[in-house]
Amino acid sequence: MIVLNTRRASLVGLGALMLAPLVRAASAKPRMDVWKDPECGCCKDWVAHLEKYGFEVRVNPSGNEAVRRKLGIPAALGSCHTGLVEGYAIEGHVPAREIKRLLAEKPKAIGLAVPGMPVGSPGMDGAAYGGRKDAFDVLLVSAGAAPTVYQAYR
Repeated sequence: MIVLNTRRASLVGLGALMLAPLVRAASAKPRMDVWKDPECGCCKDWVAHLEKYGFEVRVNPSGNEAVRRKLGIPAALGSCHTGLVEGYAIEGHVPAREIKRLLAEKPKAIGLAVPGMPVGSPGMDGAAYGGRKDAFDVLLVSAGAAPTVYQAYR
């Protein structure tokens, strides 16, 4: 009986060791690399928004136009910063909620974009804007297809 209990304990311990990396991976914060325009001030506010909602963000102070091209986001959908998270491009002031949805749904796509810098979007929602909120769309960008509205903010 002692041998069986010891063996059972060993098997349980081994199972826990095998599952530990999976548990850590599931609970780890999604990591996003962000490239931004070196002259832009709103990028830091967008990064703070991402961190508030559980992302680990590494910022590169330049190179967003080159990264945007490399990732396949059309220039017409551009903004002041470009991110990469789990293989998806994130262009502009995309809310963390939609990025988390993208990571959960895992559509076959290049990523998400919020073209320009709409007032009221994350990073463009500070006190300087006096509570103003413009309507904007989060677009799903797919290779070889026109972007589609992933989420509308009105």
